[in-house]
Amino acid sequence: YNQTVWYHKLGTPQSADRPVFATPEHPKWGHVAQVTSDARWMVVTSHEGTDPLATVAIAPIGKGDWKTLALIGEMTAQWDLIEGIGDVLWFVSSKNAPLKKVVKVDLSGAEPVFTTIVEQSDANLEGARIIGDKLFVEYLRDVKSQVQMFTLDGKPLGDMTLPGVGSLAGLSGKPGHDTGYFGFTSFTTPGTVYSFDASTAKSSVWQKVPLKFDPDAYTVEQVFYPSKDGTKIPMFVVKRKDATGPVPTILYGYGGFNISLPPAFSAARMAWLESGGAYAVANLRGGGEYGDAWHDAGRRARKQNVFDDFIAAGEWLIAKGVTPKTGLAVEGGSNGGLLVGAVVNQRPDLFAAAHPAVGVMDMLRFDRFTAGRYWTDDYGTPAVEADWRVLRAYSPYHNVKSGTPYPAVLVTTADTDDRVVPGHSFKYAAALQAAGLGPKPQLIRIETRAGHGSGKPVSKQIEETADVFAFLAHWTGLKPQD
Repeated sequence: YNQTVWYHKLGTPQSADRPVFATPEHPKWGHVAQVTSDARWMVVTSHEGTDPLATVAIAPIGKGDWKTLALIGEMTAQWDLIEGIGDVLWFVSSKNAPLKKVVKVDLSGAEPVFTTIVEQSDANLEGARIIGDKLFVEYLRDVKSQVQMFTLDGKPLGDMTLPGVGSLAGLSGKPGHDTGYFGFTSFTTPGTVYSFDASTAKSSVWQKVPLKFDPDAYTVEQVFYPSKDGTKIPMFVVKRKDATGPVPTILYGYGGFNISLPPAFSAARMAWLESGGAYAVANLRGGGEYGDAWHDAGRRARKQNVFDDFIAAGEWLIAKGVTPKTGLAVEGGSNGGLLVGAVVNQRPDLFAAAHPAVGVMDMLRFDRFTAGRYWTDDYGTPAVEADWRVLRAYSPYHNVKSGTPYPAVLVTTADTDDRVVPGHSFKYAAALQAAGLGPKPQLIRIETRAGHGSGKPVSKQIEETADVFAFLAHWTGLKPQD
């Protein structure tokens, strides 16, 4: 509560710092302060909750009074600063553009002048940077990265060639400097750093990770399967080329908070793939793969769409012979843990095993602990009756089906998780174990001196992954191959 932006001058004591921006009338707002590369403007974007909607305040740097001007006064759209040069700022904005656009703001006159220079396209605009004298705009097109180049006034200059089908991250560089960088990853390519010349858009490997496996030994296929209501949902399926016939498969999903799941590398996942199993990632509604409409279709009263999408993914994998009916495991963390808990309750017959990690399991009390109050943007508010009825209908803790054969379940959490308090997992695991769910086990693994996942030491990651994958392998029938 009551976040404040402070000015600190290098070489001076912290006691000399000055507060330069605050919103005491809005104590729940969080602020992010950025400085344009030419040090001309401070730009503060303010948010409340998990939605990207923002207000924007600006202040000229150098006058010393830090007097701010409200550039965007209402939280009705997304406004992400791209860069500033002189008295011109560039933003990514969702105002009247659910897939987002690029807006230029001229501050040289008596009033700011807003001009859309890159209209929204049919792909979701993820971000942009000014490098050299060009605008590099990153899109997510059918869950794969694409970069288009424009002049600073929005004239198209063509596409930038990427290393392959995958995900771009960390696009960086500065106006007036032609050297830029980006990270690239895919399901079989660890994060690799590339440098490029903004004037030619030609890139080369700057830092490469040595591999102990052959990426060409694996296949990555993207499919589009129908959900319960007919909506086509994208899904990636990864496996070894010599893994013929139905093989034990882990299905992973998230489906919430406008978060996308593009192709990404995981050393842990490679262990499963090297053992002959398949791994599927479903890009469910509720995520950000196709912009605001895709997100809105999977939150609040429409949350059941996310569960329907995930269940349909499992049915597709079995029907198409990717996995045997006795070989499908589901996995997800945080909001994805909620997802796994909900679908296991709704379709316990579909899965052989399940791994809900650090999940939100009590949907009637989630807003009472730590960061839970921010999640009402996606879930709704339990104190509102209409929202309560929706939440009660799918809450994993409240919908365990006593006396029904369940898959083998391994719940994982950590004792000091301050994002999703471990009490969610404790209560859910206790409800499973008290319900009499058939011969398969329902267990919980509690990591000590750990949290929601960020910053977990590699040693703990290895231990946890070994436990989880051994559990899933046993109950799906995966046997390591030579």
